[in-house]
Amino acid sequence: MKEAPGQPERRRKARLRRLTIDLTPLRVSRDFRLVWFGLLITSAGSQFTLVAVFVQVKELTGSAAAVGATGLAYVAGLVAGTLAGGAVLDAWDRRRLLMFAQVGLAAGSTILLGGALAGEPPLWMIYAGLAVIAAGSAIDGPTRSAMTTRLLGAPLMPAAQALNQVVWNTSALLGPAAAGLVVARWGFTVAYAIDLASIACMFVAAALLHPMPPMAGDHRDTGLSAIREGFSFARRNRLIMSTFVIDLIAMIFGLPRALFPFLIVEQFHRSPEAIGLLFAAPALGALLGALTSGWTGRIRRQGLAVIVSVAAWGVAIAAFGLSGTWLWLGLTMLAIAGWADVVSAIFRVTILQTAAPDRLRGRLFGIHILVVTGGPRLGDVEAGVVARLLSPTFSVVSGGIACVIGAGLVALAYPELRRARAADVA
Repeated sequence: MKEAPGQPERRRKARLRRLTIDLTPLRVSRDFRLVWFGLLITSAGSQFTLVAVFVQVKELTGSAAAVGATGLAYVAGLVAGTLAGGAVLDAWDRRRLLMFAQVGLAAGSTILLGGALAGEPPLWMIYAGLAVIAAGSAIDGPTRSAMTTRLLGAPLMPAAQALNQVVWNTSALLGPAAAGLVVARWGFTVAYAIDLASIACMFVAAALLHPMPPMAGDHRDTGLSAIREGFSFARRNRLIMSTFVIDLIAMIFGLPRALFPFLIVEQFHRSPEAIGLLFAAPALGALLGALTSGWTGRIRRQGLAVIVSVAAWGVAIAAFGLSGTWLWLGLTMLAIAGWADVVSAIFRVTILQTAAPDRLRGRLFGIHILVVTGGPRLGDVEAGVVARLLSPTFSVVSGGIACVIGAGLVALAYPELRRARAADVA
């Protein structure tokens, strides 16, 4: 049967639409647009602090363990912020909470900027600045995430998470490369100042949002009882808990970014200015994954997709460690790892968004932020310690293998994740 004129072209366009990212959340919600663009700016700024801190501590100490210890400082602040935020996240107006979080982030950034202006700050000052930033992020991230379902509704959650992944990975792609150049040419002061200015942009975006008080009949308690309720729900809901566990495994064992300042010089034999390439490669893969994420909205076995993605991440990280002096191969493996990570993140957050009731969503996302932000910081510590005891290459390869094994163990220990389907969590 002969096709009608133009039919092949229409089919091709339809296939392309199913593959490319869904922009519907940006079209339908003004407040989501404000948060999204504010997040784009402040996420880019945070990359300047991430790179500057690693390079600054390396220059001050020359120790991989000291660089890895920045993770402990961040986790300490993150835990403190999670506990403090958990007491109020679902009881206060989320617009005001988002503005308050920017004040905390700005305070931490100011500490780092002050240390850079002083010349050679003591390590405790850098660690303190990171801890304050982490405390602010423990309120900032959960507040934004808890807003999303109220702004858009459950059906648009995969599209919203893909758009957020575009933000984070665009920032992670362009930010580190720019940060490496800024630190090399103009120093740490300028890098920290850029981050501080980006936080101010998010504050303005938050101020322009409509108020978002708790819904009628929702949780309004504060204090320790509110914190206990959030952690108790997460512990009892094995599906939600499994997403936390598998992400911790991936980030603690399979994220060797604290070793990038050493690997770029010792393994790949490049100048320190090229460190931005190692930071940017996972972001490039993740960005490509997010931009071609239209298919994720049609996946029903969301839990299985998480397990497979984490295992793929581990394989790619181990291959990165085995890439020898071939920088192009190492960057390719990091990009593949980034693609696997973004697929995992889209489905993990979608599961959490739809499985969590609104009255608990802020507190559960507080735990989520503790996991997704604290995990990489613990990974910095793990990578630094193993590298010091053995070698950076062994640290990277063994971490990747541990991710693969860990994903398999989670699949066995949590059948709820293995069997989770989109209809089950909606």
